[in-house]
Amino acid sequence: MSTLIEQPVEARLVAAAPRMPSIPAMLHYDRRDPFAVRMTFPAPATLEGVEVCWTFSRELLAGGLEGPEGHGDVRVRPYGYDRTVLEFHAPEGTAVVHVHSKEIRHFLQRTTELVPAGLEHLQVDLDHDLAELMRDAC
Repeated sequence: MSTLIEQPVEARLVAAAPRMPSIPAMLHYDRRDPFAVRMTFPAPATLEGVEVCWTFSRELLAGGLEGPEGHGDVRVRPYGYDRTVLEFHAPEGTAVVHVHSKEIRHFLQRTTELVPAGLEHLQVDLDHDLAELMRDAC
């Protein structure tokens, strides 16, 4: 059974221009890190010209489909009937993108089939993770 889910999504960058440009993005989920999801933007879609990856909780993404979630670097909220807004806050500025909610729901459904919500802790190997931390500390 695969441990990784990747799903491309179409994100629309919210900018001052009247027409929001579409940018490719990729949602990632790995059951070896069962509480987290990642959203990656390719180099051509970023101001710095390098790939940018944001990691945040799966619970934050799911909750943001129903109402405003997040108080830190990543915030998620519904927008209208069929869109979800993701805000990414960094020292360099804030990026705001819209994604079709159905794409996010489909992604979350796939992650839940791999690791059911509430059972993430069963995927965590604390002994292995502690050994990795200790190895890195030496």
